[in-house]
Amino acid sequence: MKEKIRQIKKSDLKNLAKIYLEVYEAFNVGERWNEKAAYKLLEYWFNQYPADLGCVAEYNNKIVGAFITGVKPWWDGNHLQGGEIFVHPDFQHKGIGTKLVKKIFKIAKDRYKVVYCGFITFKNFKHPLNWYKKMGFKENKDLTVIGCNIDSVLKKLK
Repeated sequence: MKEKIRQIKKSDLKNLAKIYLEVYEAFNVGERWNEKAAYKLLEYWFNQYPADLGCVAEYNNKIVGAFITGVKPWWDGNHLQGGEIFVHPDFQHKGIGTKLVKKIFKIAKDRYKVVYCGFITFKNFKHPLNWYKKMGFKENKDLTVIGCNIDSVLKKLK
């Protein structure tokens, strides 16, 4: 097994978009991604934040996953904000996602003095929720994720 974690490059985004799509198709969580939308999302993260907060995982010189995130100042110091972490289904359960987390967290702590990381994940699926918990993440019972359809809210606000 030859795995390597390296900094993400813009030229990786097209390949990563395909992997992202395969991850969502495999887990069938109800989100209907396509390659164009996945590319736009990953390009957004790539362009928003320092490139050193994006890493790809290679397995035998083949890109198999990535973690890309950003830093947001907060009252208690810098936080990692959102982002995307994903590993192709054929390469999960090999420690690759954990290695991506360790690499990005070390960069975030050393270079950006990050003190906290919060992610949004699916509550009704064991994976990746249990994976996060195994690493030491805890559910924040004081917060909830809310969202809206813009058209619905605008109708109510008329």
